[in-house]
Amino acid sequence: MPAMDITAECIDSAGIASMREQFRAEMNCQIIHDSLHARPGWTQSYRLATDGETAGYGAVAIGGPWQNRPTIFEFFLTPEHRRQTFDLFAALLDATRAVGIETQTNDALLTIMLHAFARGIVSESILFEDGVTTAMSLPGAVLRPTMAGDAEAMTAAALDPQASHMLEFDGAIAGAGGILTHYNPPYGDLYMKVAERFRERGIGSFLVQELKRTARGQGLVPAARCRTENIASRRTLQKAGFVPCGHLLVGAIAR
Repeated sequence: MPAMDITAECIDSAGIASMREQFRAEMNCQIIHDSLHARPGWTQSYRLATDGETAGYGAVAIGGPWQNRPTIFEFFLTPEHRRQTFDLFAALLDATRAVGIETQTNDALLTIMLHAFARGIVSESILFEDGVTTAMSLPGAVLRPTMAGDAEAMTAAALDPQASHMLEFDGAIAGAGGILTHYNPPYGDLYMKVAERFRERGIGSFLVQELKRTARGQGLVPAARCRTENIASRRTLQKAGFVPCGHLLVGAIAR
């Protein structure tokens, strides 16, 4: 059988839009780096082909934190072309001169490429999905949307003054957080912080629970993540009903 002509060529983001929809549907979870494509100058896309027929695409992060260290963060092939997975990925590596791979383990195809082509692989974050609806009560605690006049008090409490929600406990500011919606719909990424003097009272888990309830009320699917080594955060998330569903892994390409 004659060898196939396998190519990887630059293409604009519009050229991979339909394949990205297939990728999103196959992932069926929050995609951590989904929003990178919408940031001008942050990514470069590649059309992958065998004998001129489109087989899939690859995407490389080249801006923001990845400036000067191009990193492959998406790799998708249509099912009928997955017999050439390794050859197509090798062509992507040659075309991009990427130095790293970054993927969440929910993405089985790129995770396999990570372990085949990279070294020094580490977990940066643990990913969580909503697993249980909790019903914790915390007398004296109220979650409410923040108002313009709250910013100064939130800053004084070492909380994010731009957070969309504030938790008051017995009339004092105990924590703040919000729901980020720039990921793939319908997922909403929850974040929060508890003021230092209110920690270790169950306030963090209650705050996450109430943010989850708020997200669902907005038609969003709650999701979250934390640094792998942050034991306190992962306990807080699990107490509020989140369950671990993956890792965000990074590795350096071994050429």
